[in-house]
Amino acid sequence: MAATRAVTAPSRKKAVKPIAAKKKTTPKKAATKKKVPVAGSYNAWKQFEGKQYTGMKIGRSHKWNYDAGVWRETKITPDLWEISYDVIKRRAGHAPEGSGVPVGTGYHWYILANQQVDKINADDYTTKMSGFKFKLAHKRASKNTWSTSFSNQRKRMISFLEDMITQLKAASVPLEFSYKDTDYEGEAVPVMETCKDGTCVEWDIYLNDESKGIIRRMKSGWKMNGVTDNGLIKAIAGILESAGG
Repeated sequence: MAATRAVTAPSRKKAVKPIAAKKKTTPKKAATKKKVPVAGSYNAWKQFEGKQYTGMKIGRSHKWNYDAGVWRETKITPDLWEISYDVIKRRAGHAPEGSGVPVGTGYHWYILANQQVDKINADDYTTKMSGFKFKLAHKRASKNTWSTSFSNQRKRMISFLEDMITQLKAASVPLEFSYKDTDYEGEAVPVMETCKDGTCVEWDIYLNDESKGIIRRMKSGWKMNGVTDNGLIKAIAGILESAGG
């Protein structure tokens, strides 16, 4: 009888697959937006009604705190006084790093404003002002001369005053309403420089023969510096909007 060869069963162990090496993942770089330096934004050329300008963007605002200043006045005629005012003004908060003009820069402004004064005792008066200031010239920190001669500054001042006269002669919007048991009557004078296609952004407000300041249309609604009663502001704004202002 032929000898039989023992047959060994095939191994049931599964072949071990080599572990694939993990791919190295590189961390994704955070998306970074290019930030425009504040100084670059301030000094960049901007457009306004076809004219180029630099500096603070139109529509922005500053808030300043004035130190105890010295106001002097001398009566010249029954209705005309000569005034002078000397004070340091300080920014409310702090200027962004690198913003604004260099130390030593100078400005020559012409101011035309309403001053409302009320006597509260023998020695004290409340006083508030609202109006406009117009730049006649500036002086760079690196130079000792002004941007334009005094003769040209006078011409700019005359042009500014002529514009203000035109503004005062412009058709105003009559204001007549009652609010909190008080009857108001007055007018809103359009600030012509802010008017376009029959719509004005700013109006000079007079109520009951008093200057109340300037009302301004903003994206967030109407605002008036120095007026904290939002109901009064809304009453004025409602009339202006009804008049198409």
